[in-house]
Amino acid sequence: MTRRRRDRRSDPDYRGDQRTARVAELIRRIVAESMENLDDERLELVSVTGAEVDRDLHRAVVWFTSLGDNEDDDEAIAEAFEEHAGRLRREVGDQTRLRRTPELVFRPDTVLRSAERIERLLEAE
Repeated sequence: MTRRRRDRRSDPDYRGDQRTARVAELIRRIVAESMENLDDERLELVSVTGAEVDRDLHRAVVWFTSLGDNEDDDEAIAEAFEEHAGRLRREVGDQTRLRRTPELVFRPDTVLRSAERIERLLEAE
């Protein structure tokens, strides 16, 4: 008896992964657009680089980066995001049709900064 390979699209885990990816991208876009309406100097040179949503959609981690090289800026930016988290969460809730709006957690995206450091080290050799 041969086993047939299941189509990934019919796999419930695959559909769940697609849904969380779509929700994460939607949250990233809404937060990025909503930042323009926030009157906070700490968020002026900040970009939202991505979002990850838990499988149960209770929590979303929003990744950000800034143009500054100072890691102390990341703490100030995270603090600013935390102060505006309620308003940003309300924006997400208003613009989506989710039963429950995920809690938003903000974290600095250090990948770009790390890549720049590696490039500078390689160029110095």
